[in-house]
Amino acid sequence: MEIFEYAFMQKAFIVGLLISVITPAIGLIVVLKRLSMIGDALSHNALAGVAAGLAFGFNPIIGAVGISILSAFGIEKIRKSFPKYSELSIAIIMATGIGLAGIFSGFVKNTAVFTSFLFGSIVAITDFELYIILILSIVVICALIMMYKELFYITFDEESARLAGVPVKLVDFIFTLLTAITISISARTVGALVISSLMVIPVATSMQLAKSYKQTIVFSILFGMFFTIFGLFISYYLGLKPGATIVMTGVIILVLTIALRAVAGKKTIKSISK
Repeated sequence: MEIFEYAFMQKAFIVGLLISVITPAIGLIVVLKRLSMIGDALSHNALAGVAAGLAFGFNPIIGAVGISILSAFGIEKIRKSFPKYSELSIAIIMATGIGLAGIFSGFVKNTAVFTSFLFGSIVAITDFELYIILILSIVVICALIMMYKELFYITFDEESARLAGVPVKLVDFIFTLLTAITISISARTVGALVISSLMVIPVATSMQLAKSYKQTIVFSILFGMFFTIFGLFISYYLGLKPGATIVMTGVIILVLTIALRAVAGKKTIKSISK
């Protein structure tokens, strides 16, 4: 247990657990809305914000949050302009983020710091970044709890929610804001190139086992926390990249869950046939 004797690992576990709670909670709604790739689009734009921060001398996380928020609203605006081709919005914003990241990165002097944001650097979190992530995570968690029923209605039937008096536009606005914040603060810890995986994989794993919406949320968060804790232990003792290790832990568990469910299903079929 010497892993907990180091201050940087203590911060890594605190931040990792916060991220593992908010990311799957946001990810479930994103998946149910058929917008799984939104994580990729916003993470690339978060990377552009990071590059801008490093190039022009302000905190890269603040840059990531700002550009991610603008990008998230850009996706919503474009999506409503192309109602039959909503996936175009994600592709357009992703292309914009890649372009901006490429341009701003040319002005970054310390390329090692910029590279650390690609695959995450959870063990290099500063105290200031820890406080930012802590505050924003609490805001996201509180907002999700307060809007639980509204998000549930809108996720499954937006038109019925509107008829029932749910302020759909306001809830969509807040959820878009929460999604952008979640992805931007996760880019520093897990990495801009893998954050979308952490949004989707715990949700996909829980969907194999859960039997209700509420159960899926709980299982997604539990799986996210397990992937994070187990991934941090493995990365520490084997000297691997923490963000990538957390995601690969999730992928392995997801594959095993699918395989075990398939085997259990075959056994059930055989028993019924007998």
